[in-house]
Amino acid sequence: MYKDAIIAAVVPAYKEEKMIARVIETMPAFVDHVVIVDDCSPDGTSDVVTSLADPRVTLIRHEVNQGVGGAIITAHRAAMALGADVNVVMAGDAQMDPAYLPDLLDRVTDDGYGFAKANRFYAPESFHGMPGYRVFGNIALSFLTKLASGYWNLFDPQNGYTAVRTEVLRRVPLDRVAKRYSFENDLLIHLNILQVPAVDVPIPAVYGDEVSSIRLSRVVPELIGRLTRGFWTRVWYRYVLWSFSPIALLGFLGLGLFVFGLAVSIWMVFQIAASVVATAATVMLAALPLMIGTQLLISALQLDIQATPSTPTYPAFRERDAAS
Repeated sequence: MYKDAIIAAVVPAYKEEKMIARVIETMPAFVDHVVIVDDCSPDGTSDVVTSLADPRVTLIRHEVNQGVGGAIITAHRAAMALGADVNVVMAGDAQMDPAYLPDLLDRVTDDGYGFAKANRFYAPESFHGMPGYRVFGNIALSFLTKLASGYWNLFDPQNGYTAVRTEVLRRVPLDRVAKRYSFENDLLIHLNILQVPAVDVPIPAVYGDEVSSIRLSRVVPELIGRLTRGFWTRVWYRYVLWSFSPIALLGFLGLGLFVFGLAVSIWMVFQIAASVVATAATVMLAALPLMIGTQLLISALQLDIQATPSTPTYPAFRERDAAS
């Protein structure tokens, strides 16, 4: 146990026969359960796990590949069935340094957060040596995920090194969370809908010789689509269905005025191109809705940032056990 909490490490693994032994052998002693999900690997990943015979390990093999998110969901469910209080995700390629696991767990077991995640980019030098297009991609994806998920205090959304209370996971509709590479982004959206306090923890990544199997031509459209749907789902549940918030009023009204002003502006451009002189009234009909709509959207954004669930609300596990 770790500070009176039963800890389970959930490990998604796909073609990790070279690294999975290192993940198991370096797992800290305070981890009670290690749930490894072999996501239909064509190599000997499962054989390596079985050969180590660690009594803490539970091995599950998917007969059909479900993606990293699908493997994590399967492992989360198995860990909850084993009675874990906190689940931490550790990759099967040993990129997540177990030495930093206490830093991650402390925010959940002691500090009252329901969810904690690692952030690789906690200082300017964190981007040193990274190609420019990857720096831009990480920043752009982080902003889009902030907008979609509502967690404006978090960065590095693709970092899967996370710790979450199982009482939080039980509230998440895991069958509706994305099962592929957008799992981390989609999970944040579901957590925000539930208003779970979340926090970033500065943790460097461990890079090896592994080669990424991600195909950007497939992953990027999937991510954009998932974030777009997730944004509107979050707005619907948090700001419309459960309580008609000023955020929804300002956002919808601002969006309507902005779109109307933009449509009139485009029509006016075509009129001018056809040698039709735009009147002052026509210009105002385009400019005024654009300005007011933009101001309303900015106001809605400011309120959404203020509504970020970042205040710890859960009791420490020692306090919980003492009270019971």
